[in-house]
Amino acid sequence: MFTGIVEEVGTVISCAEAEGAAILTVAARTVLPGLRRGDSLAVAGVCLTVTAADDDGFRADVMPETLRRTSLGGLEAGASVNLERAVRADGRLDGHLVQGHVDGVGTVLERRPGARWDEVDVAIPRELARYVAEKGSVTVEGVSLTVTWAGAEAFGVALVPTTLTRTTLGALSPGYPVNLEVDVIAKYVERLLAAQAEA
Repeated sequence: MFTGIVEEVGTVISCAEAEGAAILTVAARTVLPGLRRGDSLAVAGVCLTVTAADDDGFRADVMPETLRRTSLGGLEAGASVNLERAVRADGRLDGHLVQGHVDGVGTVLERRPGARWDEVDVAIPRELARYVAEKGSVTVEGVSLTVTWAGAEAFGVALVPTTLTRTTLGALSPGYPVNLEVDVIAKYVERLLAAQAEA
């Protein structure tokens, strides 16, 4: 479980194909202390299991399902990725409940710079749009954000200075693919209501 509060922006060393899957190697610093094989780490919003870690970075396997449902398969050496370690049970929940289970890939549509913030519109797959609500939470590239408006095929977010400078979102331009995770509570409510209607 994560919170969507990015700890560090890492740099992709390689994303090598491995029998239909991939091996991702990332250079990092902040997330490394105490990081061990088997730990969960969110990379661009995707929960991955660490397979190796040293003083320079870490390695993780990326399964075919993850390559199909996220943008990780398109990563190249030198790409920047948001990183967050799993939240501790005694830690603060500053963002919102984030599983690291990406629901789909959206696309940055438009960016409107403000005095100290940017407003960004993101296209979302139609089947996911119903889970996004104005003033609700959404995860974009592993970053917990508040939705400013929500439509049938897109939504908007506002990026504060900290988000602009401490995550990869500050450099996103129109056309860029982004990993999206919608609110898991909304999905469970829909499922429960559907089951109740069928009973």
